Parts: sequence; C-alpha cells; structure tokens
Amino acid sequence: MSVRISKLSNGLTVATDPMPQVATASLGVWVGAGARAEPAAINGVAHFLEHMAFKGTERRSARRLAEEIEAVGGHLNAYTARENTAYYAKVLKEDWPLALDIVSDILLNPTFEAEELDRERSVILQEIGQCRDTPDDVIFDHFQEQAFRGQAMGRPVLGTVETVRAMPRDAIRGFMDRRYAGERMVLAAAGAVEHERLVEAAERLFERLPAEAEAETEPAAYTGGEFREPRESEQAHVILGFPGPGYGDDDFYPVSVLNSLLGGGMSSRLFQEIREERGLVYSVFSFASPFSDSGVFGVYAGTGPEDLTELAPVLCDEIGRTAVEDAPEEEVARARAQVKASLLMARESTGARCDQLGQQILTFGRPVPPEEQVAKLDAVTPADLRRAAARLFSQTPTLAAIGPLDRLEPFDRLAARLPAGA
Repeated sequence: MSVRISKLSNGLTVATDPMPQVATASLGVWVGAGARAEPAAINGVAHFLEHMAFKGTERRSARRLAEEIEAVGGHLNAYTARENTAYYAKVLKEDWPLALDIVSDILLNPTFEAEELDRERSVILQEIGQCRDTPDDVIFDHFQEQAFRGQAMGRPVLGTVETVRAMPRDAIRGFMDRRYAGERMVLAAAGAVEHERLVEAAERLFERLPAEAEAETEPAAYTGGEFREPRESEQAHVILGFPGPGYGDDDFYPVSVLNSLLGGGMSSRLFQEIREERGLVYSVFSFASPFSDSGVFGVYAGTGPEDLTELAPVLCDEIGRTAVEDAPEEEVARARAQVKASLLMARESTGARCDQLGQQILTFGRPVPPEEQVAKLDAVTPADLRRAAARLFSQTPTLAAIGPLDRLEPFDRLAARLPAGA
C-alpha cells in the first residue's frame, strides 16, 4: 500500500494514495462531525452547514464557486452522514491546486449570508418533503429512529421541518466553530497528486484552522421497537432489523459476508426465495450499517398489500435459518467473493479511494490496507456466519413499515418467529 500520511502543526492529517497512471485527482476534507454530534434542538445543523458551505465565501460567490470548478471540467460536492461530513472535488491532474484552494475556501471562509441562508433553508425543506413523499427512502429514517429511540443516533440526518425552519445562523456558525478543527479532520487525496506538494499547499491554505474541537458524542444504545404508518399506496414497505456490529467489532467481517449471503445480490437467499421462487416482491435486500461503537443490520422488502401475509413469515424463516445452520461452503465462498470484488473494484476509482482513505483514518486512526481486509474476509467460515447471525437475530428486533398494512401481523407475532422468540 503506497499511502503516505503527514500531520500538520494544527493537527490536520494529510493522506495521499497515489495513482500515477491516471489523469485525474480526487481530494477532499473529511470531518469527524455529523448528525450524531447534534443537540436535539438543532437536529439537521450538520447537513445545513454542508449546504451553506457552497453558498459563498469571503473570496467567492456561490456562482463563482460553481463556475471556477466547472471551468476546468471538475466536480465539487459534499455529503453528511451520521458520524462525519465530507467536502470533496475531482479534477484533471493539473488542476488539483485549484480544487484544494476551493475546498479550503469553503471550509475556512464561509459567509453564511442571511439571504443565502433563507434560500437554502427552503431548499432543505423541499428535500425533507421529497424524502417524506418517498416511502422507500423515509422508512430508513423511521427504522433508525426506532432502533435508537430518543438519541442523537436515531435522529434524521436532514433534520425535521421544525428544526430546519427554526435554525438560526448562530447555530450553524457555532457548530462549525466547535466541531471543525484539525484534530478531527482529514485531508485525503487519491490519483495523480504528489504528497509533498499537497502537504506544502495544505500548510499554507489551512493555516488558520484551529487545532482542537469538541469531540463528545452521546453513546449509542440500541432499543428496538416498532413504527407503523398506514398510508394509501400501491406498495407496503417493510424493514426488519437488529443491532449490528460497529467497525471495531470482531464480527464486522463475518456480518459483511452474512449481508452478502442473505440479501446482497441476485444469488442471495432473500432474492432467490422471495422474488424468484415466490414472486412476492420487486425489491428485497439486506444491509449492514456499522458505526464507531454500534451498528444496525436489517432487511428491506417492498410488496403489494395482498402479499404481506406470506412475506413476513418467509422473511423471518430465512433470517432464522442463518442463525441455526452452517451455510454450505460454496455459498459462503460466493458471498465472500462478492464483498471482496466490491472492495477491490472500488479501488479503480480515485473518488472511491479518496473516500475510503478519509473515512478509515477518521474511524481507525490509520488507513486499512486492502490486503488486510481481504485476509479477514477470506478467514470467515460458515461457523463464523452462524455464530454472528445467532448473535444478531436473537436480540429484540426493530420493525418499520409504511403503506397498506392491514395484513402485516402484529409485532409480537413477528418477533416470536425469530430465534429470540423461538
């Protein structure tokens, strides 16, 4: 692994993953502050801040930011997650100094002008409305809220209509001042970029970045529970989930393989049994969402209301089977291969490498070599999968459901079908 790492005087970590054979470079700043760091009264502030960073700086208007990056054919974007926020760009190799200058500008010199603030508030409220109107999207927020009731980990990344409408400028500015500092940030780059030149430029551009930040977050405590929203629609959307492992958990890699085996592709158990054999759904899949100290594992299915009666027991049967039977080695090998291929194929993209690098250093304090990840995946056995599944599925489930739900059986009856209720 050719990754190089330096630390600036203000604590900012600079990491590069060179790919000299490509003609592009991706770079960005990953900040260890996301929705989980928000007080309840300003839920959505991390996402609001991400939006406002692009709305003008002391040197550039919002229009000029867009025009400068696109004048060289580049792309500038950002995202907010539960535990981090990222601001990143992709450009041709000769233009990475411009990209770095722009990223540093939006992070160090945002103006948060009142007119732009009100305009973007309206945009975010429309984004929340669009999410609410998309049941197979908003159901994941309801699932997270039930899994971590009354906690920052359970609140929506976008915030709520109420908190966004009331969000003052001082809250956005204050969140940035408290949470954005060198010790909690990583400048990552991948592609045709030289480490020494990037470090030199970063020392100059990020000189005013403070070193220390608030880093306290509320511990996550899985609760489980049920959310149902009867709604007139053609489809019923259901998530059945459980507490999952965090990034540092010994079961992180077994659960990654379990996710692939159970619902990760067309050959997965859920797809084959529920869609191909029974025709109960158009979409069915499982997901594993790890966090620094916890996680969730779940299964999503969308089906017609008349098929809910059959769907729920089949879902529970397939979930339960993984907890009591060793899967055939051939099936486990296929699941391992899917996870490994996804990992290694992503490394052909400068953007994916850059994102992996930033997230890994924030999460683990170091880059994790792909060889290490592959070795841990290869070490996963059928017995490991059964043990991990038994651990996950023997705990209190979380149910979220939206749509015509008259035929979805009661929560207690569903829970009784799972290993914990057997």
